Amino acid sequence: MGRTIKKAKKAKSKKTKKVEASSSSNPAVAPGPAKVWQPGVDALEDGEELQFDPEAYNYLRGFDIGWSCLSFDVVRDQLGLVRSEFPHTLYGVAGTQAEKASSNYIGIFKLSNIRGKKREPIPASTVDGDTDADSDSSSDEEDEEMNEDTKPILHLKKVAHAGCVNRIHSMTQKPHLCATWGDTGHVQVWDLSSYLNSLAEAESGAPAPKEDDIIHKHLPLKVFSGHKDEGYALDWSPLVTGRLVSGDCNKCIHLWEPTSNNWNVDANPFVGHTASVEDLQWSPTEADVFASCSVDGTIAIWDIRTGKKPCISIKAHKADVNVISWNRLASSMIASGCDDGSFSVRDLRSIQEDSLVAHFEYHKKAITSIEWSPHEAASLAVTSEDHQLTIWDLSLERDAEEEAEFRAKMKEQANAPEDLPPQLLFVHQGQKDLKELHWHPQIPSMIISTAVDGFNVLMPSNIDTTIPGNTDATMASAKS
Repeated sequence: MGRTIKKAKKAKSKKTKKVEASSSSNPAVAPGPAKVWQPGVDALEDGEELQFDPEAYNYLRGFDIGWSCLSFDVVRDQLGLVRSEFPHTLYGVAGTQAEKASSNYIGIFKLSNIRGKKREPIPASTVDGDTDADSDSSSDEEDEEMNEDTKPILHLKKVAHAGCVNRIHSMTQKPHLCATWGDTGHVQVWDLSSYLNSLAEAESGAPAPKEDDIIHKHLPLKVFSGHKDEGYALDWSPLVTGRLVSGDCNKCIHLWEPTSNNWNVDANPFVGHTASVEDLQWSPTEADVFASCSVDGTIAIWDIRTGKKPCISIKAHKADVNVISWNRLASSMIASGCDDGSFSVRDLRSIQEDSLVAHFEYHKKAITSIEWSPHEAASLAVTSEDHQLTIWDLSLERDAEEEAEFRAKMKEQANAPEDLPPQLLFVHQGQKDLKELHWHPQIPSMIISTAVDGFNVLMPSNIDTTIPGNTDATMASAKS
């Protein structure tokens, strides 16, 4: 699988014609039946770009931290375990892909003043034919009010990193500790608490000029040089604080066990794949079990108590398996994304038999990221090299009667493709060569994605999550 970012510099903006596009759940309506622009099928003409439908999002903004980033992670904070009210603040870490190896850094960022507007997925006026002028006027006034002072504020700290960052992960239990996989072949662990604390204390206004340009020198807590090749696979255990696994392009997986003040890395690797290990995921319920996927087309399940060979290995796809995600709310389900654009879901309870629960071939190019929602057990999001981010709900099935009733209520219909999977909730576009996505673990329905041309923060209007009753609970303070 090709993981590199071809163009690290951001393209200069230029004036272009725009083509109306929208989520699959809320198509733009034109007078009379209109052809819907199909992602990954229809091509844009020269000078055209997609224009998003604001009704499809509760929030959508882009930002960047300088160089393009192949990988990033959301850093858990102390602002509330489950938050639903705007404005929001998010913390994150990202690793750059600079043109010169010496120019790379870890970006530690805080994005605040995230202000959005709650919207109905399908406005009542569209379905019921209500054209009340007062309602339109009120909506316009609300839009005008929401557009004032709504620009998010980015504060950024930079820490020098030797070489490009292939993958970066923040530890769940101690979010200030982050692990990075470098293209130099080294895996490193960093204590970024001082930078996160500085961001937390930063005023809500814009940062001081050139403050974000300083690249700080900072020594990692641990550097492991035992891998014989670079890699991309990396995961912290959600159950054992400090336990880590790292996998490389030379088929090897190494286990990191925490000590009182450092890590012991087992020099004897886990070996079972016949090609590069692309991704790793710890079990959400079994502390000693993890999963891996590989260019050899297989998914393997390992138990660190039973030796260095996999307990189970299954042929999951016909091509490279690029990414996997283990469902933390339905722990028997594991999703995988393939280099041929397909992705699958398997039930590990039937792993020795026919474990395939779902298989989709919607995307046209390689799957680059897949992740289950941390708040809805049946929902997952996917990114692909076809420049699409899609959101899926596997609990949905096609209901012909309900669809016919909905179309009958619509005065003006769009001729949507008939072959769209009913489980497809949302299609987000506008980013070039998407690389990775993450759901925010504390802000339901918020997704952050990275691509060649920067980051997007999005909150689709049709995936509002049912919020648990207690939204004021906060996390314990992480100690350095």
